Amino acid sequence: MKNIVIGSGPAGRLGSLELGKLGKEVTLIEKNHIAGTCLNEGCMVICALTDITKFIESNNRFNSYGFIKSQLDISYEKIVEKITETQKALRKINEEENESAGNNIVYGEAEINGNQIEVNGESFDWDNLLIATGARPFIPDIPGSQYGLTNRDILKIDKVPEKLNIIGGGIIAVEVANIYSTLGSEVNIIARSEALKEVDSDVKDYIFKNLLSKINLIEDTEIVECEKNKVITNKNEELEGVPFFATGRVPNSEIAKDIVELNHDNTIKVNEMMETNVEHIYAAGDVTGGYQLTPVARMEGITAARNMANYPNKVVYHEIPQTLSLNTEVSFVEDEKNNCSDENKVDIGIPGIAGPGAFWKILSGDTGYTKISFDKKQNKIKKITSISPSSVSDVAYLSYLMRINSPLDAYGDFLEIHPSTDANYKIIKNMWL
Repeated sequence: MKNIVIGSGPAGRLGSLELGKLGKEVTLIEKNHIAGTCLNEGCMVICALTDITKFIESNNRFNSYGFIKSQLDISYEKIVEKITETQKALRKINEEENESAGNNIVYGEAEINGNQIEVNGESFDWDNLLIATGARPFIPDIPGSQYGLTNRDILKIDKVPEKLNIIGGGIIAVEVANIYSTLGSEVNIIARSEALKEVDSDVKDYIFKNLLSKINLIEDTEIVECEKNKVITNKNEELEGVPFFATGRVPNSEIAKDIVELNHDNTIKVNEMMETNVEHIYAAGDVTGGYQLTPVARMEGITAARNMANYPNKVVYHEIPQTLSLNTEVSFVEDEKNNCSDENKVDIGIPGIAGPGAFWKILSGDTGYTKISFDKKQNKIKKITSISPSSVSDVAYLSYLMRINSPLDAYGDFLEIHPSTDANYKIIKNMWL
């Protein structure tokens, strides 16, 4: 059977690779660059720049302590050049990976025409179709919106803006704010309601007090007009700085319009097997909405591929770990199925311990913070938030234990590697068990 995958982001690329490994005939069609938003415009770009800002922060800290004397000369132009060079190398690896599974890669804009896909004047027949076309930045319909930058422009600007107005209060807004603030911009975050709704209020307070202290946070404020170097709020305030939109994303579902059923927000409607309402047409990744995270898109793409190959598989969304890529990572996960009452919920929070990357932060008191919420009736973890250099791996493993429904007593057998999960270890074993 002929399988066609449209879109080579995390969902499409991993879906194609899975199909190829299962011995299926696959054509992967990509409009622009393989690996999609993640590598070319999104999280990989953010992570690359955050590596730079972590170095800058460490350099500044060591200079303040007096045992290193150095002056950094940062070239944004050179950073962009090297990120672009790395992206090209990774694209080649991703191409070779798919081709090694026997898959055919075609570059061009696809159009669905019945049981054929038209690309560059060529027609491809299909028996199974996976739509993984991703999403793009949402631009509010306000005067002057054409002046606003988005994540797509990070590698296009030639210098760090002197002043930057980031419109939006979610994770992307905060990550971008951290990057440009560390690189020297004066940064405003302007949130329509509340910033960082994804995290607890005390965690949010820690982030803006200790990790983003140079950033000006403006909440419950809307932007009504943009100019090239200024925004105007609904409170008649004029804030100098280049506008940057981090206001959500729009699904690239136009290719499927009038072919499959869409949700009210124009994302493609799928079931737990990633099937659309049309037989043999599947969808996965950001175009379906939900968690717009690379690991989730991969999981969805693999699930769709297995079903296309007649290996029944269902996707499960619970205990999804997330992170904010800042100079110190903020990672968190919650058991949404656990409807713990306030009476049975116990919160324990402690400052971070001097683990890897945190020793030299003790003198300034910003070693991080860990908070764990317990359901004392069921003897299980309800939620974990960890702010530490090792939080990304710590929380990922702890989320797995939550996902397999481990009781807290099982955590007593966990042997940590010192110094990594010290704060989690101390709370779970010494303060709770």
